[in-house]
Amino acid sequence: MRVGIHSGRVHCGVLGLRKWQFDVWSNDVTLANHMEAGGQAGRIHITKATLNYLNGDYDVEAGTGGDRNPYLKKNNIETYLIVGCSQKRKEEKAMIAKMNRQRTNSVTHNTGHWTDRPFYNHLGGNQISKEMKRMGFEDPKDKNTQENLNPEDEVDEFLGRAIDARSIDRLRSEHVKKFLLTFREPDLEKKYSKQVDSRFGAYVACASLVFLFICLIQIVIVPHSSVMLGFFITCLIILMGVMFVSAVYSCFGMFPGALQNLSKRIVQSRLNSTLVGVFTIVIVFLSAFVNIFTCSSRDLRACISSELNMSLSSINACHALILNVTFDSHPDLCQDLSPICSFPEYFSSCVLLSLLACSVFLQVSSIGKLFLMLFIELLYLLVMEIPEASLFDNQDLLVMASGIKIINGTSCRVDTKVPLKIMTPVVITVFVLALYLHAQQVESTARLDFLWKLQATEEKEEMEELQAYNRRLLHNILPKDVAAHFLQRERRNDELYYQSCECVAVMFASISNFSEFYVELEANNEGVECLRLLNEIIADFDEIISEDQFRQLEKIKTIGSTYMAASGLNDSTYDKVGRTHIRALADYAMRMMDQMKYINEHSFNNFKMKIGLNIGPVVAGVIGARKPQYDIWGNTVNVASRMDSTGVPERIQVTTDLYQVLSSYNYTLEYRGVVTVKGKGEMMTYFLTAGPPSS
Repeated sequence: MRVGIHSGRVHCGVLGLRKWQFDVWSNDVTLANHMEAGGQAGRIHITKATLNYLNGDYDVEAGTGGDRNPYLKKNNIETYLIVGCSQKRKEEKAMIAKMNRQRTNSVTHNTGHWTDRPFYNHLGGNQISKEMKRMGFEDPKDKNTQENLNPEDEVDEFLGRAIDARSIDRLRSEHVKKFLLTFREPDLEKKYSKQVDSRFGAYVACASLVFLFICLIQIVIVPHSSVMLGFFITCLIILMGVMFVSAVYSCFGMFPGALQNLSKRIVQSRLNSTLVGVFTIVIVFLSAFVNIFTCSSRDLRACISSELNMSLSSINACHALILNVTFDSHPDLCQDLSPICSFPEYFSSCVLLSLLACSVFLQVSSIGKLFLMLFIELLYLLVMEIPEASLFDNQDLLVMASGIKIINGTSCRVDTKVPLKIMTPVVITVFVLALYLHAQQVESTARLDFLWKLQATEEKEEMEELQAYNRRLLHNILPKDVAAHFLQRERRNDELYYQSCECVAVMFASISNFSEFYVELEANNEGVECLRLLNEIIADFDEIISEDQFRQLEKIKTIGSTYMAASGLNDSTYDKVGRTHIRALADYAMRMMDQMKYINEHSFNNFKMKIGLNIGPVVAGVIGARKPQYDIWGNTVNVASRMDSTGVPERIQVTTDLYQVLSSYNYTLEYRGVVTVKGKGEMMTYFLTAGPPSS
């Protein structure tokens, strides 16, 4: 092994758009390269600049690098070969070893035993000093911690922190108003209002079921009338129509277009669905008490007062009992031909059912439900209690009459009960409050679910975007099929990736005079502007290779100002019969030449490009399990590199094997002659001048 070392200033970074590789450039890097080339096998070849940094720690001898390398001789570089450690360095090493032994003996004495573990495990408190860490030793405690924390535990820990950070109380306080339950951010409220509830048809169906129960109760309890029958049938038809139109949305595509559009406008619009829901609730509510108007509106107390010729204030339940007025028998005191509703409390039960129907429409806000239920309660109480002839008054009188007890055959005592006139508002109010609390809980949960869903969607999109970005970055480092191999979950970390390819076209393209162009001056930011132009040149080549006609090509890497590419590296790009991958690489080489001429015209430069091509078998693979680098090896690659290095500026040099393939497809090639190739001897080469004539 030859080693060449030089110390100095460098520019580091990546070039081009594809197959990024971290690299360094500068005159000092070039010098270090020549130090290796002008070194000796088995020796470390250093410059005087490096020797100055070693502070006499190593003994050296004259390197005479100029005798072996013309660059070193031309620039009069003073070089040295390292002989070994100096006496001072040996003494320092001995002192460090002695201190380590003393520390080890101290720890052994304190612990009272000695084991065969590595030295750094015997340090005090099982800790590693900064010096030992710098030398590469790891703290066993840190290592065990890293090994114990597997990816699943890391995910669980992350999710736990995320759940704590997004607790229900914190989310509610940050995003939702306390009483109105609306979002503080208008954008969130707008998104929430645009949510489509596909279960709207089920809500209408539940309200219709409540309506059927109300009909059943009133048909059994309330005296029948034509108004009752007509109203119930009309409401049933309306509810069935609303439910059918809402159900069309779930079976989209099976009904006429006009019906589908109507269903879509109702379900997908929160305002329209809310209005339809309120309309449905109002119909159910009307069905609960509309039959009140078909019952007798006479005041029973006034009729008894008239019958007994007594003052209205003195009438009580005993007088109703005297006239035999009960639930089952009530003489026609007031000559009223309309039926008497004996059990008006059932109307209150039906109203409670209509309030229950109000709770099933989840798209109606809790505040909206509260106002709607209060409106229903007030309207019902106004109808039942404000009129002079209240059914509740008649009901209370009959209840008291049924509870009279005869005492000594003459007097009566009434069992005191809370009147319906007081109980009904209390029961309905409590029911309204209970439904409102339920609505608040449902809406709060729905809004928090929306927040979680929105956050999960955003995180999923971010994750997919990050995954796509990482995949693009990985594809920018490795070919797609190789990246897919490394992304397999069942792949072992120590498993190598390699592939033998029987016929690959390899290209090396270098800017032969770029080293003359690269100078480090204050005017060009110490060479940075030169690298900027090189980056633009390589980026242009990357854009060309990204075109669809060159999809069979794969950029391998850039080495300084040399561009390396190949084709036919996998089954999807290798064309054994038509040899299209070979022709594509030849076309790409000619495109690079044309692009370089275009760059010279617009940048006022005179870059000279040499390109070498060859075909044959190669081995493709990835070096290293971490920071993998894809590359190709073999005699084919070496010869292609020699075709570039022994080539002529502004010409494309190819081997005899490639000449035979391209000439069979009418490419124009020019015989160059015999060229001496290092390691191969003399080879017959050709220049590629033009592609096949267009048909």
